[in-house]
Amino acid sequence: MEKKIFALILGMVALLLFAGCIGQPPATPTPTATPTPTPTATPTPTPTKPKYAEQITIGTTDRVTDLDPAMTYDFFTWEVFNNIGEGMFKYIPGTTDVTLGIAKSYKVVNGGKSYIIELKHGLKFTDGTECTADVIKWNFDRVRRINGDPAWFVTDFVKSVEVIDKYTVNITLLNPVVFYPKILAVTTCFPVSPNSYPENEVSSDNTAGGLGPYKITKFVRDQVLVLEANPDYYGTPPKTKRIVIKFYKDSTALRMALESGEIDIAWKTLNPTDIKDLKAKGYNVLESPGPYIRYLVLHTAFKPFDDKRVRQALAAAMNRPEIAQRVFLGTVEPLYSLIPKGMWSHKDVFTKYGDGNLTLAKKLLREAGYSETNPLKFTLWYTPAHYGTTEADLAALLKEQWEATGMIEVDVKSAEWSTYIDMTRHKETPASLYGWYPDYVDPDDYTYPFLHTGSNRWLGCPYNNSALDKKLEQAEVATDTTLRGQLYAEIQDTLAEDAPIIPIFQGKLYVVSVKGVKGIILDPVMLLRYFLMYKEVS
Repeated sequence: MEKKIFALILGMVALLLFAGCIGQPPATPTPTATPTPTPTATPTPTPTKPKYAEQITIGTTDRVTDLDPAMTYDFFTWEVFNNIGEGMFKYIPGTTDVTLGIAKSYKVVNGGKSYIIELKHGLKFTDGTECTADVIKWNFDRVRRINGDPAWFVTDFVKSVEVIDKYTVNITLLNPVVFYPKILAVTTCFPVSPNSYPENEVSSDNTAGGLGPYKITKFVRDQVLVLEANPDYYGTPPKTKRIVIKFYKDSTALRMALESGEIDIAWKTLNPTDIKDLKAKGYNVLESPGPYIRYLVLHTAFKPFDDKRVRQALAAAMNRPEIAQRVFLGTVEPLYSLIPKGMWSHKDVFTKYGDGNLTLAKKLLREAGYSETNPLKFTLWYTPAHYGTTEADLAALLKEQWEATGMIEVDVKSAEWSTYIDMTRHKETPASLYGWYPDYVDPDDYTYPFLHTGSNRWLGCPYNNSALDKKLEQAEVATDTTLRGQLYAEIQDTLAEDAPIIPIFQGKLYVVSVKGVKGIILDPVMLLRYFLMYKEVS
């Protein structure tokens, strides 16, 4: 009986559950979310470092003179030293400003007469010698003892050099000079190792170098100079491991080397026609600013140039615009002072003689005792490649202009650069053609080393004037720019009156390179910094 009751209850429950299920709407199924595909990440490309050629080859018609800072005083050798050496100060590329070089810090005391300079620590020359304060003093004393062409950067400025401690020197000046840091940036003040350079002699073929970004690994005079990155250089390593400089006989050979792919850069000096043609062919042509000047030197200690009227007559008969057009195709401009146009205090003092003023030239020559039957006779010297192969044309045109007076006869002679320099030093070129690239960018640099007695020894001391010496010295130390300007105006007036050095033209320097060469910076200092140059390769 109980089993039947239990079975009946189970049946009723089942019936009720079944009825409940039928009465409920069916459940809506939850849709399954379609997975969003994860985008495939695009890999960020790793930046490819630019590849630089290990070598850049430079061609030039210039020459190395003395690989010794105590004697070298020419543009190209200074350029080499600015890549294998460094001074306590150095120029900031692209500017006329200087910054610290191998110096760590400095201060000016004693009313501007003393420069206390601390060197960077651990600087080493290529022979392993450390550069210390003792080495700096040794170098200054060495320049003074050797007394070479550029010694005036020491003898005319520095009273004494004192070692304070291992890395600190006190340079005391004869007079306070506001631009003295620029003097410390010139090659003459670059230290060299006392263990590689003789103490009392010039070492013209020395390849030990200094403290710069490159070191010399090969030097065959007038043929090739090879520089390799200096592993001991304290600064940023050069982008180009090796610089090869090849020397060419003349501008024609230099152009052929560029077009044949033998060199990457042609630098000092191509002919004006070459520059125009190469630019039209797609080569990179860069031009420097223009503080580069050319001039005639007349040695006043020798006849006939001991007579001021003779010098003035040559200045009057010279026709600068004709020179600029006929020889240089308008790539240079006439210059009437040693201080270049565009530099403060420039004054066109030689315009008083005119250009090609044969009437004035004849008058002056007659006053000096010359005539058509008793002509002035002299030899004009030039160097055939250092300033480019246009130099022969320049000398020939000057001869033509002077002889147009009918009272002058000119013999023209030439000598290769190193011989030419040596002859000038020994007063064997009474009338000679020269050019000037700035040591430091200031009117002082275009007057003092030319006109100050003894400071012009590199030209064979062609002129001396004690009254002018005093003005040059006063202008050098004056802190007031207006006063300096007045003094330089007077100095230029005296220059034109005495005419020992006659300005001819002001020009630009051009550098031509193949495609892909970059990092060439030309500024008023006009020196190529090889360590900034590079050539991109694929």
